[in-house]
Amino acid sequence: MKQSPINLLQKLIKIDSQNPPGDERKIIYFIRDYLRGLGVASKVYEFKKDRLNLVCKLISKNSKKKILFSPHVDTVPATGKWQYPPLSAKIIKGRVYGRGATDCKVNVAASLYLIKLLKEQKIKLNNIDLIFAFTGDEETGSHSGIIPLAKYLKGIDCGVVLDSDEFDIIVAQKGMLHLRVELTGCEAHGAYPERGINAVEKGVAILNEILTEKMPFTPHVLLKKPTLNIGRFNGGDKVNIVAGHAFFDIDIRYLPSMKEKEIIKNIEKIIKKQKIKYNIKILANQDPLEIDKNIPAIKILRNVLKKNKVKGKLRPSFGATVITFLKDAGIESFSFGFGSKGNAHIKNESVKVDNLNKGVKILSDYVKQLDNYFG
Repeated sequence: MKQSPINLLQKLIKIDSQNPPGDERKIIYFIRDYLRGLGVASKVYEFKKDRLNLVCKLISKNSKKKILFSPHVDTVPATGKWQYPPLSAKIIKGRVYGRGATDCKVNVAASLYLIKLLKEQKIKLNNIDLIFAFTGDEETGSHSGIIPLAKYLKGIDCGVVLDSDEFDIIVAQKGMLHLRVELTGCEAHGAYPERGINAVEKGVAILNEILTEKMPFTPHVLLKKPTLNIGRFNGGDKVNIVAGHAFFDIDIRYLPSMKEKEIIKNIEKIIKKQKIKYNIKILANQDPLEIDKNIPAIKILRNVLKKNKVKGKLRPSFGATVITFLKDAGIESFSFGFGSKGNAHIKNESVKVDNLNKGVKILSDYVKQLDNYFG
């Protein structure tokens, strides 16, 4: 029986690629073997033991432009109690259920099936080389995924990160700043707290002011306002000892009008009021991102969506995506994809069958339109 995009997606879901623990070998080897069956060569990149990425290329006749399509193959863990086993890939009422169905194996399946169609129909594009990068480690920072891989993606003219929902085009993204604030007080007997400096008490006072103090910013039409989350607080050693140390972690999502140094400077002003020794560590930082919606790759995609009667919208990403890492490598990129809204990272994750079928058609039309444009 001829394999459909849905059959392919089911096979991908059934391959365990949860991260953590993080091991993309099985799914990358499946993709490598699938491509071999189509007569497509690929290269596997391993930047850390068992953490794999794969790149394949479909070279055109004239090679005027290089277009990158990149979905990730890892998923978050399948936690909680599921109605259907998370690796079963069951089809129920027009939806495929399983961990990674929406995030992001639907996009992996669409990419692979596009390659299958082009090879089976013996279509060789005239002007654009298609580069497909199937990456790992997206769910835990991409340190063994797209970040080191981007160095090997040379001469890319435009990147399409396939990791979006409902055919939406991501053209703006908040910056992400993860900070750890370490406080050093002075221990004393719990019966004589006045003899010490309580790092936990100071930390609570600092956090209260951080949470009530408004961050200065200029509103953004898509990204709205910055957000701040206290993700962790830890301190002290014992109930009857004045806490001599404490730390807390902050997740700040900031706008293009805001600067990392100014954010940290404002937090330091608050800390200094408490007169305690401190140290601020930057755990992670990704700059905010704005993408020109009028670049040819986006305008052509919007026309393809319109012709296919699909209502994909220009949207922001309030979380961090790998677009930033591609930008840092000099690759102009945006995000697009076929997931089902509200399904990423939840138990009983699913994706609409119709999204995948339409996704394959739209990708096929899109690469042909790009090829004509660059002719």
